[in-house]
Amino acid sequence: MSRDTRERSEQHLPKLRLDELLGELQVRIDAVRGTRDRLHSLLEAVLSVGRELDLPQVLRSIVEAAVVLVDAEYGALGVIGADRKLSEFLTVGIDDVQRAQIGALPSGHGLLGELIRHPEPLRLPQLSDHGASYGFPANHPPMHSFLGVPIRVRDEVFGNLYLTEKRSDKEFDAEDEAVLSTLAVAAGVAIENARLYEETRLRERWQRASGEVTSLLLSGSPSAQVLELIVDQARKILSADMGMIAERLPGEEALRPALAVGLDAERRAGLVMSAGDGLVAAALTSVEPVVSDDVGQDSRRADSEAQWAGLGPVVAVRLGAGGKARGVLLLGRVPGGAPFSEAATGLLLGFADQAALALELAERRRDAEQIALLQDRDRIARDLHDLAIQRLFAAGMTLQSSQRFMEHPEGRQRLVRTVDDLDDTIKIIRSTIFGLRTHDGAPGGSGLRGRVTEAVTAATLSLGFAPALRIEGLVDTGVPGGVADHAVAVLGEALSNVARHSGARTVDVRLRLAAGRLTLTVTDDGCGIAADGRRSGLKNMAERAAVLGGTLTLGEREDSGGTLLEWRVPVSLDGAPKTC
Repeated sequence: MSRDTRERSEQHLPKLRLDELLGELQVRIDAVRGTRDRLHSLLEAVLSVGRELDLPQVLRSIVEAAVVLVDAEYGALGVIGADRKLSEFLTVGIDDVQRAQIGALPSGHGLLGELIRHPEPLRLPQLSDHGASYGFPANHPPMHSFLGVPIRVRDEVFGNLYLTEKRSDKEFDAEDEAVLSTLAVAAGVAIENARLYEETRLRERWQRASGEVTSLLLSGSPSAQVLELIVDQARKILSADMGMIAERLPGEEALRPALAVGLDAERRAGLVMSAGDGLVAAALTSVEPVVSDDVGQDSRRADSEAQWAGLGPVVAVRLGAGGKARGVLLLGRVPGGAPFSEAATGLLLGFADQAALALELAERRRDAEQIALLQDRDRIARDLHDLAIQRLFAAGMTLQSSQRFMEHPEGRQRLVRTVDDLDDTIKIIRSTIFGLRTHDGAPGGSGLRGRVTEAVTAATLSLGFAPALRIEGLVDTGVPGGVADHAVAVLGEALSNVARHSGARTVDVRLRLAAGRLTLTVTDDGCGIAADGRRSGLKNMAERAAVLGGTLTLGEREDSGGTLLEWRVPVSLDGAPKTC
């Protein structure tokens, strides 16, 4: 090589080294710029996630931000449930058509379950290389590279972020893992904030509902109206499909639905629940809400209990404090619905106590009304005996003594008939006094008058008001026991129909015994009988009348609409009491 050639090469060498240095510097500048841009994107993602307070939207924002940050084709967030499986699974990158073709969402088996069992970051160049992977379901898009990180809320693993199919490279790198782990930390804070906000809103809703119930109780509103408000509010707050309050029957191991609303409410309102049912028994004795994620598969549920039909998740709480449980408040969702969470049901106990208070007040009011009624009966009976009968006796004796002064035969006959009428009147008053003073509450130990009064009083809770009652004639002594049993059964069915179907605000009940015929009339101002309504109850009432040789008439009130039901049967008066 000549000297000139060597000198030219030595002059060119520094220029090559300078180009290499400049190229390397440009690469590092680009890397710094890329890192800066990525940090900026991460900061924007953290801020956008932290702005949301609605939990479902927070979760959706987390997945969408993760997909953008690590340049992934697909992303998902799995929420871990109480059973250590995925209770929710939100996806990004798969449209609704693909999701429908894939079928049921994953529950946490295979590779997805690996992060549940071992909550640590997991990065794979190829999904199928991991031992826990066992393939994809049919119609699932192909996925190769994988990156998963856990999301922790304080010390609890809330769920996991899953990213697949790196767009700009074959696999995710350590920087992707670091970025995603940083987002997961921010996501945990955002989820905690959303939870606290949700709990605060839920608490406020419970407080507002409690205030409404308290106002209704203090205003003296009917207990049925208070119970309906309690169940409606509880259903709305907890998004339940069915709500029911079942009251414990005195002296019995059973509970009677005091109110049922929502799914199959009419059917459930007619069912009596056994206190020995595992779920009901647990609720009656527990100081915490009793929750079942699926009552159909719950071993505590009685196999023959029809009350649970058509329900999935259920929560039950006792009504009453201390050692006395008045019943249970039940809420249920359709099968496949989300289970009731501890946070959602935590304040249900205090709300149930208000239902117990409403039942207690209703019982106290019924007792007070009963006492007032009995006292009024005693006063009326005493006045009739001490004043009316004595005056009638005196009038009768005066007329009898006046017969000898009456010379005209027709006048004597009129006096005799008048004395006989007074005697009959005295018999009726004595029978009325006997009925007023009959206070025995047992159906077998009271007359028809008392049993009818009890049936009308018992219907007050379901109707929300007290029906008007009028009884005429010697019903206690002139109506045989078998006929009385039929009459009481017909009255109970008629009042039940009014409460369930009519929406009436007034009900009049009249029982009359005259001319050898017992007539029971029930009228209301409701909406009438629907043409397509169930007729099983009316059929039973008609059959009871037919057995006794009577009739059932059903029609519309002429004056103000509503329904008029008249049940008439013949009655033999041979057994009527006679006075001396």
